Amino acid sequence: MLDRYWFGEVDRISPEAPVPIVRIGREEERPGGAANVARNAAALGARVSLLSVVGTDEPGARLESLLRRERVNARLHRDRGIKTTVKLRVIGGRNQQLLRVDFENPPGHEVLASKLRDFEQMLDRVDVVILSDYGKGGLTHIARMIGMARRAGKTVLVDPKGEDYSRYRGATIVTPNRKEFRQVAGPWNGERELTERAQQLRRKLDVQALLVTRGEEGMTLFEDGARFHVATQAREVSDVSGAGDTVIATLGVALASGARRRDAVRLANRAAGIVVGRFGTAVVSPGELFGETTNRK
Repeated sequence: MLDRYWFGEVDRISPEAPVPIVRIGREEERPGGAANVARNAAALGARVSLLSVVGTDEPGARLESLLRRERVNARLHRDRGIKTTVKLRVIGGRNQQLLRVDFENPPGHEVLASKLRDFEQMLDRVDVVILSDYGKGGLTHIARMIGMARRAGKTVLVDPKGEDYSRYRGATIVTPNRKEFRQVAGPWNGERELTERAQQLRRKLDVQALLVTRGEEGMTLFEDGARFHVATQAREVSDVSGAGDTVIATLGVALASGARRRDAVRLANRAAGIVVGRFGTAVVSPGELFGETTNRK
């Protein structure tokens, strides 16, 4: 998806309705959704291929151009029957979001089937597969994709969506945030009950690990008979949008580089703590991740 930001100032209320009038001063565009995952992985030095579906329209062409600039090999299938997913955010003073407008509709069955064929061909050239589910219809065949990747011996990371996690069965790691996990596992009272619910879900899905990202509480990794927690490293929270993308991208790059799972989680947590201090979707450089200071949006 394509993230668009319109920045402006509000100095009066419309005479037509009780709504603010925003005088737009500048515009920005950034890759969003799975494209943001891809650009985060590329920013860390990984060789990244993105497989997705866009419309035959200006936002789709713009997204492809932005990804090329981010050094992402984008294989974007064109579907004439849809509009490329766009999230347009209108931003007022002090980076206050006033309005978000979404343009989206699910892709057709034919283009999804052709994407599945490309996915199988790409498996030989990758170490880690990241499947980012945003509930937009692009991962209709995710169960088959997980099976294909696991049979090929690949590590499979899934960022889930919705209430039906059965289609993620057999993945290596599933990474729900706190709200998503509660939606599937139900509420809990205390860390012991959280662990019980997480381990129950992990066994049910037959995944090696479940990583629950918990906002200001950090993140917790649940493995077979083990629990590993890291506290948040966010110093100042500006915008949490895209933090989950950064987490799964960093996790994937670290695992592809040979890092142990818990070390990969530590790095993902550190990366999340950096991006939430910035406005909008953002990336982390290797220098920032390992202690140097730079500033990238």
